[in-house]
Amino acid sequence: MPDASIINLGKLSKPATVLVEKISEAVGGVFKPYQIVRVAKAQAEAEKIQAQAKIEITDLQRRAMQRFLEEEGKRQANIEDITQKALPLLKEESKPQDVEDDWITNFFDKCRIISDPEMQQLWSKILAGEANFPGSFSRRTVNLMVDLDKQDAEHFEKLCGFGWTIENRRSLLFPLVFEMRDEIYIENGVSFGQVAHFESLGLTKMSLDGFTIRNQPEHVVATYFGSKIKLTLSRKQQEYFDIGEVMLTHAGWELARVCTPRPVEGFLEYVLKNWEEKKLAPRKCE
Repeated sequence: MPDASIINLGKLSKPATVLVEKISEAVGGVFKPYQIVRVAKAQAEAEKIQAQAKIEITDLQRRAMQRFLEEEGKRQANIEDITQKALPLLKEESKPQDVEDDWITNFFDKCRIISDPEMQQLWSKILAGEANFPGSFSRRTVNLMVDLDKQDAEHFEKLCGFGWTIENRRSLLFPLVFEMRDEIYIENGVSFGQVAHFESLGLTKMSLDGFTIRNQPEHVVATYFGSKIKLTLSRKQQEYFDIGEVMLTHAGWELARVCTPRPVEGFLEYVLKNWEEKKLAPRKCE
């Protein structure tokens, strides 16, 4: 059985226990022996030098060793903090045993440098989400997260505050940005520069000509934070349903799942007015 010393297994549910064991195996396989081997090699080399050349380790070498141990200790603490925060998010039906070992190894190789508590919480949601539904988060999304700082995460969450889900589109989030220069977007942190930055990170795509969803049925239900709106599409709109100037990438959709955005005040009315002008006959579902 793998070393599961990160967390007290006796107090955990079965899915949490399985996840901790899997993580401990990956952490042990990637980090602990790596630290031990490096430390041992450094110590052996020092002893070899002392024995062969009869010289003492310099103060510079001692400081380098101390720095290395402190850095690895901080990284181990980050790993354990993220793991601890993920455990309460596990579902009873989660399947951590089905998470690929390579995914776990890559995840902890990337997240070990994350020390900010709020960013750790975001990483823990990804870990728990993958354990709950293996295959939910690609390695590309995990790798992308390394370049995401706290401010980026906050702004991306604001963008998701404009997000709608559209029936028959697998609950994907569509941020409806019809005219980026409109006040409602600018006042809530959505600007050309910000969206372009998200595009450089691989979270969004942008087109001033707009994006469309093709082959929609005549009647579509779109939802904004629990408000369901039924739309009636013309033949042309069924073929090209306008979803605005910004679209999330696959990685953006995955990250959106672990965000906790808030509805933007007045945005529901803004969108309804836009749809009325396009003669989509929007009406609230009972």
